Amino acid sequence: MSAAAMFAGSLPGLILMDFGQAMVVVCVCFDMVRAVSVPRSHRRYVANTIFRTLAVPSILVMGVSVLAKAIQWNWTDVAMGVFVIVMIIFRWHQDKDEDSWWKGKGKKLARWARKQLTPRPAFVPASASA
Repeated sequence: MSAAAMFAGSLPGLILMDFGQAMVVVCVCFDMVRAVSVPRSHRRYVANTIFRTLAVPSILVMGVSVLAKAIQWNWTDVAMGVFVIVMIIFRWHQDKDEDSWWKGKGKKLARWARKQLTPRPAFVPASASA
């Protein structure tokens, strides 16, 4: 745990955490754009797509950030980070009926993965079978 806290305090760790926090800010901003946009508009579609794309990585980044702050015994930042995680999860689960690029992609991605993971038929040359 102390090694993780030391990495979070180093320059590469701080750069990674800053990129992650910037991604969380972008995710929350697009959620606000989605909230104030007209339903079924292109602006709302784009904002919802970006929010749904960045929600899971933002939750993971905030989880790592909360863990790093807990290791450093910084409980105010832990409480604020947990609040942001809960808010993103709540907003992610609240509006399921919205249209986004991801709607219906689960079945398409499963079909693609199934097609990629099935073994390919082996072709035998005609001279070898005779």
